[in-house]
Amino acid sequence: MTAQLLVVGSANADLVVPAERRPSGGETVLGGDTETWPGGKGANTAVAAARLGADVALLGAVGDDAHGRLLLDSLHGSGVHTGLVRVVPRPTGLAFITVTPDGENSILVSPGANHALRPDDVASVVSEAKVAVVSMEIPLDTVERAINAAAASGTRTVLNLSPVAAVPAPTLAGVDVLLVNEHEAAWLLGSGAADGMVGTRELAGLLDLGPRAAVVTSGARGAVVVEQEGLTEVPTPAVEVVDTTGAGDAFAGALATALTRDAGLADAAASAVRVAALSVTRRGAQPSYPTAVELE
Repeated sequence: MTAQLLVVGSANADLVVPAERRPSGGETVLGGDTETWPGGKGANTAVAAARLGADVALLGAVGDDAHGRLLLDSLHGSGVHTGLVRVVPRPTGLAFITVTPDGENSILVSPGANHALRPDDVASVVSEAKVAVVSMEIPLDTVERAINAAAASGTRTVLNLSPVAAVPAPTLAGVDVLLVNEHEAAWLLGSGAADGMVGTRELAGLLDLGPRAAVVTSGARGAVVVEQEGLTEVPTPAVEVVDTTGAGDAFAGALATALTRDAGLADAAASAVRVAALSVTRRGAQPSYPTAVELE
């Protein structure tokens, strides 16, 4: 299967519980009714791109269960090619999400079927795409193989390094665009600041790790594009936040979509912040993602 944009990553069912606050260690907090939404970093990214009109395929894995069928239906309904989504004898991945009244969330992921996605599943297909987005929540050796194979074939690579993990230097050297949030950037740069954050100018140090460029998202403050030529700050529109679940994946899908259309990285990031901003005004991950018509 050939698609201009290939997303390699996870597919999870999101079990979302609203609560007044997140519990501390050893504490029980009563929440509202649980809702089940299609999610997962890979599936979210693919759906966000498809809703913007991208020709996109997902390479991932789900279980032969109700959650897997929920995900496949959402992917099909959004226009994502699913021929590379494997159905495996493991439960579909789950994300347990607590959302507080300010729209912020905390997430615990049980990978399940996502851990059945192995390096041999990716090497032969990433070379067919113009852009490949690789996200975490799948085995690290699969991430490494996908990036290395794509780079070797000339496919443009975007690594959404979330949740953040140590990636070997040779793999980072094959990354065209490293996509992280401000907390993940601080971890990669070994920030010793009391708040665990880094200043904007320090973000240039991400390129010393190997990628050719980086994009650092900062929620309501927008994003910073890091290139050899310098830093570009990209503001985000002011919106009323309802639920931030999946906003980073919406950003990733929109960024990759723009790159398949040969946009410059700063312009691609500007498009992505608009998509992410609109997504947080709605509940859920995939159901919150806007179409190209809505953006207009």
